[in-house]
Amino acid sequence: MRDCAFVWRLYPMRRWYMPGVHDGGATDRGVVQVAGMSVWTACYLGGLGIGSLIRAAYGRGLRERGDPDLWSDPLDTALMALGGLGILVLPLVYAFTPLLSFADYRLPDAAGVAGAFIFATALLIFWRSHADLGENWSPVPTVSAGQNLVTTGVYSRIRHPMYLAHLLWALALPFLLWNGVAGWAMLVAVVPLILRRMPREEAMMIDHFGEEYRAYMARTGRLVPRPEWR
Repeated sequence: MRDCAFVWRLYPMRRWYMPGVHDGGATDRGVVQVAGMSVWTACYLGGLGIGSLIRAAYGRGLRERGDPDLWSDPLDTALMALGGLGILVLPLVYAFTPLLSFADYRLPDAAGVAGAFIFATALLIFWRSHADLGENWSPVPTVSAGQNLVTTGVYSRIRHPMYLAHLLWALALPFLLWNGVAGWAMLVAVVPLILRRMPREEAMMIDHFGEEYRAYMARTGRLVPRPEWR
């Protein structure tokens, strides 16, 4: 029983270990608490659940199609794994354990509001991208037999809205998870992954769709709409 008590003292649930709560410090002073954690942390966990449901719903068709090997590129796989740490594992470690408390920082509540707005925008674009792609969606750059070029919905203005959603998601994290590890890990992984994937994906689409895709590129932007000069 002594051993159990010792482990519990070392690794209490974060709801009892939050900076400014367990020791009377000022880190979380004034921050609204939800189930013993910062409201901004709870906001992220709720959004993570929504994003997971979106991906699960639209990933069903991918499993049914039986797309080719998705993990043939070691660097791509490594960056995706790092992104998984940043989007899921580290936020959960931060939310429910004290292991990352050494990297905690404090922001004004207005930063949390901004982060929640950015995150909501990311989830909206994330859902809309999946909805517009439908069965054409794949988690890695690939062109399947019979795939159509989607140029409607959010894709009518930008070519990579899914990557935009992930970038906004990563940008929201430092404002929601006030921790130098959990809040920034996704951004570290997502930026090089997006920069590496976009040109490769566009080259693949040009090989498959030819001039149709070149014309599409001429009227759209990569991550933001192309200005329409009059």
